[in-house]
Amino acid sequence: MTMYMLPFTAGILAGGMNALAGGGSFVTLPALIGAGMPSVAANATSSVALYPGGVASAWVYRDGLRDVCGVPILPTLIVTIAGGLAGGLLLLWTPSGVFDGVLPWLLLVATLVLAFGRRLGAWLRRWVRASIGSVLAVQFVLGLYGGYFGGAVGLMMISVWTLLDGAEIKALNAPRTLMVSAANSVAILSFAIAGIVRWDAALLVGSGAIAGGYGGAWLGRRLDPMVVRAATLLLSTAITVAFFVRFYW
Repeated sequence: MTMYMLPFTAGILAGGMNALAGGGSFVTLPALIGAGMPSVAANATSSVALYPGGVASAWVYRDGLRDVCGVPILPTLIVTIAGGLAGGLLLLWTPSGVFDGVLPWLLLVATLVLAFGRRLGAWLRRWVRASIGSVLAVQFVLGLYGGYFGGAVGLMMISVWTLLDGAEIKALNAPRTLMVSAANSVAILSFAIAGIVRWDAALLVGSGAIAGGYGGAWLGRRLDPMVVRAATLLLSTAITVAFFVRFYW
């Protein structure tokens, strides 16, 4: 019973985290690796398992969809899907060792942007106007990252969007859940075709993630924006520290 409850519970926690701020894979990925699964297969299986929970969250948030940094949803979605496909193929074709070393620094940048994004964004927007092309280029990179690894991609999207747009984190939850799910859609298709997904584990984790994703999105719509911001900063800091420890120690 314990071997079934652990991945199911990890799925519930991860689904809730993804709905509120992102970073759910940092619960499921260690659990799957700890169960003896190779890291690449664990990463692919985690992405597949969390996908239904992300879709459930996107459905709850559907009436809050808005443009991203002044760019309409449709072109942003198309670019994100293209990036997700490229990232999924990259995971299948290349080792993840080099990216493991870069990842902690990317997360550190994301955390700093979250912490100081309002002040920096207000100053930056007085001197710089983000063009449609630059926003879409950044979104392609975020989609690629989401398809390749995906850890905290929701946090990174919110960090960049907050810097460019200045919107409240809570207002960005709807497009965030949609874009993360879009990037994952094409990535997990490539994982499934390549045959590296452990479907038994994915079913257990995914079942929990559906419940956690729906419940987390319901809670996220009712929380005060400051609470969401504080929780997001706390989570991003913990994730950043964990990845530095993981790689360097």
